Amino acid sequence: MAYVISVDGGTESARAAIFSLDGRLIFSRAASYPLRHPRPGWAEQQPDEWWQAIRQAIRQTVEESGIAPEDIIAISGDFTSCTVVFLDENFQPLRSAIIWMDVRAAEQARRIAASGYPALKYNGFGNVSAEWMPCKALWVKENEPLIWERTRYLGEYNDWFMHRLTGEWVGSVNNVSLRWYYDGNNGGFPRDFYEGIGLGDALDKFPKTILPLGQVVGHLRADVAEELGLKAGIPVGQGGADALVAMIGLGVVEAGKMAFIVGSSHLHLGQSAHAFHGKGMFGAYTDCVIPGQYVVEGGQISTGSVVRWFRDNFGGGYAARATQGNTDVYSLLNEEAARLPPGSEGLIVLDYWQGNRTPYVDPEARGMMWGFSLAHTPAHVFRAIIEGIAYGTEHILRTFRQHNYAVRELVATGGPTKSRLWMQIHADVSNVPITLTEVGDSAALLGSAALAAVAAGVYPDAASAARHMVRIRETIQPNTEVHQAYQFYVEKYIATYPQMAELMHETTRHVARSAG
Repeated sequence: MAYVISVDGGTESARAAIFSLDGRLIFSRAASYPLRHPRPGWAEQQPDEWWQAIRQAIRQTVEESGIAPEDIIAISGDFTSCTVVFLDENFQPLRSAIIWMDVRAAEQARRIAASGYPALKYNGFGNVSAEWMPCKALWVKENEPLIWERTRYLGEYNDWFMHRLTGEWVGSVNNVSLRWYYDGNNGGFPRDFYEGIGLGDALDKFPKTILPLGQVVGHLRADVAEELGLKAGIPVGQGGADALVAMIGLGVVEAGKMAFIVGSSHLHLGQSAHAFHGKGMFGAYTDCVIPGQYVVEGGQISTGSVVRWFRDNFGGGYAARATQGNTDVYSLLNEEAARLPPGSEGLIVLDYWQGNRTPYVDPEARGMMWGFSLAHTPAHVFRAIIEGIAYGTEHILRTFRQHNYAVRELVATGGPTKSRLWMQIHADVSNVPITLTEVGDSAALLGSAALAAVAAGVYPDAASAARHMVRIRETIQPNTEVHQAYQFYVEKYIATYPQMAELMHETTRHVARSAG
């Protein structure tokens, strides 16, 4: 028997997993690492602590699985995107890594957005997120000039990991297409853009070689193999951003399919056969997952987090009933909400608790509920929140359709997939089937395993690996009649933001000023 091992470097922990070559999860273990917030809006981690956790997770996975190290034939990984490292000439960190959620570079992001360069097509020619790599790099250059001057190698968590395993310094086309404005169809990194925003010298710090997902970066160094409990010399396959690698683990490797990654937030990642750019969306990113294809991106900031907010703050009565009935709050709420008609009898929720990611890219937007009557119950509010989230997803899909990109299937992963009501509402609102896979909650790890299998030569490319390693559990079909009933409420949801946007902005700014 032969196996591959994959690593998922997340926000709070590293997880390792061993998979068979047909995609079956054999064993997995995780180890945590600290997340530090030195100031409001900042988020940092230490690469040495990443390594301690990765080493622990891999060693435990191998030792406790009973799989002989000699039977593990390749390794790859996926990691948080826009987690930026600043390394000296010896590849030693000069400062803590600035991780994806860090938004200290808001001012730099505003200036970059105002620059007007064609490269801004990737964020829809609109607002630029302070999370994206150039914003963070520019912040360090302007605020920590000595660190910037000593930085010889500028890269991401993925690049650091690949170097640690192989000694090679290369970039992933996945990360650089996704958040570095790299365009493989037009010469790679846009020099005019970087020079224009004051980062022309960053180009010399970037990896010189950019590899596609699954290509062999190098081979596992003997000293590192001994640390990890693996066999020296096995191929190390190029990895990338966790959510994008999860597309492979969900089998989203062809045009028309979309990875539907649901949890505290919703992320929509689809494959397209053609390039297109426009307001209200991110992408399409060139060669980002599959060579010759493009990735389109949409997102909702607050989804599962709003449902949890409702449960924690207004579900006290349900919590008591759940304890008495030996069940859980969500089961009771789902049961009652399922009895209600589509549209929650006129109650509409805007899911903008933490702003809007797409299609408005508005951090000052806020959530709202309207249409209340004395007939509405907590179950109505619960269902309306779920429906509002589904309306938000449909709004994003409509934005894609305006660019002649139609989604024919959503492949879902994440905690909310456990709620059949929630997934059925999504399917009904958008009239799109939702597919669930056997290893859905470990889609990123399975995607990384597929990349390892490509590096080992088991499969010729990531698309082929996905077709052999991803298995469907079930598909939830939309109800056409219910879909028609929902269209009235979708229209009212979409009409609400333009009516309320200025009031939202004024109030959000007032609250910020009042807080000092």
